[in-house]
Amino acid sequence: MSKRTREALKAGLYHLIVASSCFVMLYPILWMVASSLKETSEIWTRAASLIPARPTLEHYVNGWAGFGNLSFEIFFRNSFIIAGIGTLATVASSAFVAYAFAKLRFVGRDFWFSVMLLTLMLPGQVLMIPQYLVFSKLGWINTFLPLLVPRFFGSAFFIFLIVQFMKGLPPELDEAAEIDGCSKFGIFFRIVLPLIQPALITAAIFSFYWTWEDFMGPLIYLQNPRLYTVSLAIRAYSDPSAGTNWGAIFAMSTLSLVPVFVIFISFQRYLVQGISTTGLKG
Repeated sequence: MSKRTREALKAGLYHLIVASSCFVMLYPILWMVASSLKETSEIWTRAASLIPARPTLEHYVNGWAGFGNLSFEIFFRNSFIIAGIGTLATVASSAFVAYAFAKLRFVGRDFWFSVMLLTLMLPGQVLMIPQYLVFSKLGWINTFLPLLVPRFFGSAFFIFLIVQFMKGLPPELDEAAEIDGCSKFGIFFRIVLPLIQPALITAAIFSFYWTWEDFMGPLIYLQNPRLYTVSLAIRAYSDPSAGTNWGAIFAMSTLSLVPVFVIFISFQRYLVQGISTTGLKG
């Protein structure tokens, strides 16, 4: 067997393994999309098949109609409000805090940075009851405020990510700007922000994705169905006592993935750049 033949066999085997692995990882999503296009009687009788016998959009129509005179458009709007405002607030506030930790010198900087990192080790379940009691005293239950206001104070994970990126910026840029009479705010907005764009976009993608898929937060604080997010609305289709509308669940779950896929594909280049560069800084 010639060398060229062996290399061709290795390449073919490699691509076969990669393609098989990709299919295994994507199979649940493909199955969900296929099930959303199947007739109700076909979803579980031909569960293993990815090709609907008689494709139909009935589940999308019924699912989008919603329940209780509330269409799914309302739930998508609520999710976009929370995810959009929450992402902007989280990234902006995290960038401000990260700039202070990375570029400014103040008493106790290293101590407070360590304290901030320690908060990453706190399980979310530990904070649920104290936060609920605080927001209940403030009268914020059944509003978007408990899901949005905390995001205006930054996220420890994103602060750490942006700090690591900022530490890789040449300090000579700050010194040159100070010599030209630029203030700290001027340096932040005119020099630092444009240079950390990959890190900001990476933080924005992760923040949007985590907020969009969040189920526990809206479940705890939102009681009025008109305020439900997409995740809560999909859960409302499941009724063990009366029967679960699986077709609508699969259809709306498929639609809920569209914004995530669009954002990821649109900003994938910045995401890879932000993660890879951040890992080399510090």
